[in-house]
Formats: sequence, structure tokens, C-alpha cells
Amino acid sequence: MKWKGRERSSNVEDRRGMGGKGVAGIGGGLGIIILIVVTLMGGNPADLLGDLSGSESGTNSNYQETAKEKEAADFVSVVLADTERVWTKEFKQDGMTYKEPTLVLYTDQVSSACGQAGKSVGPFYCPGDQKLYIDLSFYDELQTKYGAPGDFAMAYVIAHEVGHHVQTLLGTSDEIMPLRQKMSEEKFNKYLVRFELQADYYAGVWAHHAQGENLLEEGDLDEALGAANAVGDDTLQKKGQGYVVPESFTHGTSKQRKSWFQKGFDNGTIEGGDTFKAANL
Repeated sequence: MKWKGRERSSNVEDRRGMGGKGVAGIGGGLGIIILIVVTLMGGNPADLLGDLSGSESGTNSNYQETAKEKEAADFVSVVLADTERVWTKEFKQDGMTYKEPTLVLYTDQVSSACGQAGKSVGPFYCPGDQKLYIDLSFYDELQTKYGAPGDFAMAYVIAHEVGHHVQTLLGTSDEIMPLRQKMSEEKFNKYLVRFELQADYYAGVWAHHAQGENLLEEGDLDEALGAANAVGDDTLQKKGQGYVVPESFTHGTSKQRKSWFQKGFDNGTIEGGDTFKAANL
């Protein structure tokens, strides 16, 4: 992806070298969304459901940014700026105003309006404060643990989390999450799959515009599709336990995730991403 020397977002909050305990208990839709991402990245929910009893944070004076970390921070800031530009335009065309989210950089653990999370949770979005959270060490983990190398694979992850922000602004999150209290977990999981596939579609919409601005390089689309394939429920379960349990899927299969990202990439608009009305995923 052509990103060096380009505009960076001003909506980046750098908390690297800081720690903290949770600022809010996890419950309802907020907790569910983070737990979704725990599953997405193969994280341990125990890291998220840890000590939520208080609120404190402090600066680690020993933290020093390496050249590699600076490059990664610059990269995600440029991608965030790109998403801001694309979604501001898309919302305006539909007579709406896009409220830009904040991206929080952290190391090891972080506090959000959704509670405390350790870095093993992976990148996540908290609708309670409308912020994206990412420990940049995930960049390496995406390549080594998930086998999805390339900067555009990381761009896909960021665009997916921004997709959850779009769902929050459009009211989709408020419509779907309360259903958890009205049905069995197995039935609700089917809604979660459609919820996550829609975020993949929105990530594809962003990639469509990136291509239109001649920002993609050869192999970038394959990198994004490779990342979508790597975090499919079936792929993660096969890798983690050797077999799949379809009724426990919360994000969709690798094939479905690739398909909906590709649809967003082909269409380039919000329209066409209603996964909840799709007869076949």
C-alpha cells in the first residue's frame, strides 16, 4: 500500500507505556462486541474479564518507541485518515454526518469504556467510547500466528474495526445486541455472524476507494483476503482444536469473510452490505 509521506489522522491517542484497570464493568452489547473480537483473534476471554474493580493508570517511563514501532504507528494513522475521508464522503452522500472515531495505541493492557483488555484480545472497537484499540505488536502476530503477512492485511483489520464504528453510527449495533437477551446463544450467534460479515463488507468498501485513489499496490487485495481467510471461524477452530463447531460460529467461515469483503470491494457503497437480509451468506 502506498502510504509513506501521506496525511495522518489527528484522532490518535497514544497510551503506549501506560497501564490501567478497567473503568467499567462488561455487560450488554459493549461486552459482547469485545468478546467477539476475542474470538476473532484467538484471544483468551479471561484476559478481558480480569480485574474490573477500579480505575487507575500510570506512565511507564521505561517505554521508548523503536523505529519499527514508529513506522507501524504512522501506518495505522494513515489508514485511519483514509477511512475518515471515505466514510465522511459516503455518509454525506446519504445525507448523514460521519463522526470520526479515535484510535488508541497501547502496550500490554488498556482501559476502555467497555472494561480492561490485554493485548492478547487483539484489536477491538468499543462502542461505549467510540474508540478503536490496538497494540502494535499485533502487526507481527498477524504475520506469524495467523499467517497473514503484508501491510494491507493490517489495513484490513483496522478497516474492519472502523466497520463496527459505522455500524454504531447507523444504529445497527443497538438493534442487534439487545437480541442476546431474547434468544439462545446458538440462535444469537447467527446474528453475530451477519454482524461481523457486514463489518467485513464495510472494510471492502474502504478498500474499493483506496484502489480508486491508486493507493493499492500489486498483491494488496490478496493480502486483505488472506487476512480475512485467516480469521474465519472454521479456520481458527481447526487450528485451535482440530475440528469445527458451526453452531458456535460468531464471525463466519473463511469463505464467507472473504466473500463479503470482496462484495464491499466490488460495490464501494454502503448499499449492498445488508447481510441481515441476505438469503445466502
